[in-house]
Amino acid sequence: MTTTAPWTDDELDRVGSAEELEVASRRRDGELGGWRTIWVVRVDDDIYVRSVNGPTSAWFRGTRARHEGRIEAGGVEKDVAFEDVDGEINDAVDTAYRTKYGRYSANTIQRITSSTAGSTTMRLLPR
Repeated sequence: MTTTAPWTDDELDRVGSAEELEVASRRRDGELGGWRTIWVVRVDDDIYVRSVNGPTSAWFRGTRARHEGRIEAGGVEKDVAFEDVDGEINDAVDTAYRTKYGRYSANTIQRITSSTAGSTTMRLLPR
């Protein structure tokens, strides 16, 4: 999985502070699938997303084909690679979701920080 330059500080700020992110995965034929609105968080110099509905969500399943797609958030539109992550980073990603979206219902926050959602955590790598 080849990436281009890392996120710029401006891109990290804009994408990381955006309320929502639009994501489209690249299908096997190379075309983009449909756009889906999801939540996004920044942890240090990385951008993370996960599926609140876990691995059965259609948009998440779409990322499995090529692990590539396109995002738009905070005025940044960029091709990305989806890198699966797990382990200790999930604690930091959970904290970032609780901090950023804590004004939402406790049930909603519990769903996005559940082990089911955590199993879909992906780092977005600029391409």
